Amino acid sequence: MFTVSQDVEFGEQMTQEILANPTEYPILSRRDYPEAYAYIEDMRDKLLATGEIKYADEFDWDVYIIDQDVLNAFAVPGGTTFYYTGLIKFLDNEASLAGVMAHEFAHADKRHSTNRMTKMYGVQTLLSVIAGEETTVMENLLLQLGGKSTELFFSRDDEYEADESAVRYLYKTDWDARGVAYFFEKMGTEADNPDWMVYFQTHPNPSDRIEKIHEHHQKLGGNVGDVFSERYQELKNSLPQGN
Repeated sequence: MFTVSQDVEFGEQMTQEILANPTEYPILSRRDYPEAYAYIEDMRDKLLATGEIKYADEFDWDVYIIDQDVLNAFAVPGGTTFYYTGLIKFLDNEASLAGVMAHEFAHADKRHSTNRMTKMYGVQTLLSVIAGEETTVMENLLLQLGGKSTELFFSRDDEYEADESAVRYLYKTDWDARGVAYFFEKMGTEADNPDWMVYFQTHPNPSDRIEKIHEHHQKLGGNVGDVFSERYQELKNSLPQGN
């Protein structure tokens, strides 16, 4: 029901809401942390160059780092993505973060957020949000996308499609295409961590999800890429070390 340009406009409004609330979303400054942003933007550019992302040229695909000890990442309509320092530091290698990034890119590229929000709120309400008339709805959407709500946002089918797309995106890069599975596997070993369930509040965790990711990888040919563990330490070292 929405045009691609409306997706972009909607995402820009959500991004501005986030940037205007530094207490809730303490965004790292690009000026103060240029190495971290250059690293993540390079990862973004490699994914966009695969030719697999439909709106690679139409969407913004900006990236932001939120300095909180939270195991989560999320995308807003129009392609802008946010990554918590807690997630980046938690992961062991670049392929895992690339898998998460590709998964979030897929949600944006498949326009899952807009489709889901249309079902939840209706077309007229979303048009009012785009017009700046429904601030409460905007706040609720940000809570759901950012993992600050216990309500599941995406459907199981959305998640399966994002997982499969992430494998396909990564398969055309030097990364191991099973990176998102490695992320899920590590999350599963951290059950004693009170923050580990934050990601799964916004991303359902079906028991066969990891298995399906490996199946997608085999269907593409099963080529094994690199995980770039040593190189990934550069990104971790470029972040604030207080958390």
